[in-house]
Amino acid sequence: MNEQLIYLDNAATSYPKPETVYTAIDEYNRHCGAPVGRGAYRKSVEVQSDVDQCRKLAAEVLGASRPEEVSFTFNGTDSLNTVIHGLLRPGDHVITSDVEHNSVLRPLQTLKQRWGLEVTYIPANAESVVDPLAFKQALRKNTRLIILNHASNVTGSIQPINEVGEIAREAGVLFLVDAAQSVGHLPLNVSAQPIDFLACPGHKGLLGPLGTGLIYIRADLAEQVESLKQGGTGTSSEEETQPLTQPDKYEAGNHNTPGLVGLKASLDYLRDRGLEDIRRHEQELTGCLLEGFRSLSGFEVPGPQEVADRVGVVSLINQAVEPQVLASILDENFGIQVRAGLHCAPRIHDSIRSVEWGGTIRFSPGPFTTLSQIETTLSAMQELAVSFSV
Repeated sequence: MNEQLIYLDNAATSYPKPETVYTAIDEYNRHCGAPVGRGAYRKSVEVQSDVDQCRKLAAEVLGASRPEEVSFTFNGTDSLNTVIHGLLRPGDHVITSDVEHNSVLRPLQTLKQRWGLEVTYIPANAESVVDPLAFKQALRKNTRLIILNHASNVTGSIQPINEVGEIAREAGVLFLVDAAQSVGHLPLNVSAQPIDFLACPGHKGLLGPLGTGLIYIRADLAEQVESLKQGGTGTSSEEETQPLTQPDKYEAGNHNTPGLVGLKASLDYLRDRGLEDIRRHEQELTGCLLEGFRSLSGFEVPGPQEVADRVGVVSLINQAVEPQVLASILDENFGIQVRAGLHCAPRIHDSIRSVEWGGTIRFSPGPFTTLSQIETTLSAMQELAVSFSV
């Protein structure tokens, strides 16, 4: 890691990872290399044990009642597609929101074009938060699924998933939560909360490697979600049909074993450090960003203004300079790495009226970001605000 660089793009992927993640992946690649569930020799058995432990740790983080309800995927998009394409059928109606990422919007649009899926989009308010009552009012007889992003990757706004989930449950409608920006940052308990499905990547708040993801499917609902891929699982090899039991139903083909070994190490780190400590740390840094950004001339901070109402994602809108230009200057002149643009979430940018300005410039600290780095960032932004003031 280059100590001179300040990485503030954790909403895209966490960096740096815990040191144990790098060690675990390197150890596997150099001294093991065996696939998961494909052999009875010692190294294969050892790596199977590691992946089983990874699944158990992931289930604990999500609050799943048993590890088998958690299947491994290759990213959050893969997880969301598993439910959306595996569950929905012609004649179904889906309710979702303007807060969603393209990982939800595009699969739904594909099914709209393919066979006429009906979709209702719930708008967000001035703080980029949806109204649960709007979901209730949008219910139809053929509503099959409600999908809601737990936290926005643009404004950081935390959505009322419990209230929306209760509305879904009372109506007999299934509920899918996109936890890409909340898992590892906010407490979750899918067994206690009204959540039927939950999708997330392993490489963001869980601090694991890219190429890893999780999908929680409540055990009694697995028969309703078809597998999108079929192939070898290392189990029931005498059968030509895909296993119907979790997690094998959704895990065809070889696992990203180096990634899962690394994910196990990151989940161990999260367990030892504690979610509460990470949340406190990120709230402190986010609060400093919010306070400092509010004083910048020519910049607007969309989303909730109270740190308790958002995760560690803070965007800025500037009507004079494109966000890509600002991000480039921060990188080249100050060694600060941030994300600029529409962040694969066009509807929320429509909502906060940033599209015509090229989107936003986004700052997202993580567990290893320091207060000193945030202070350096605020100082740099003050300089830019003066330079571009009209």
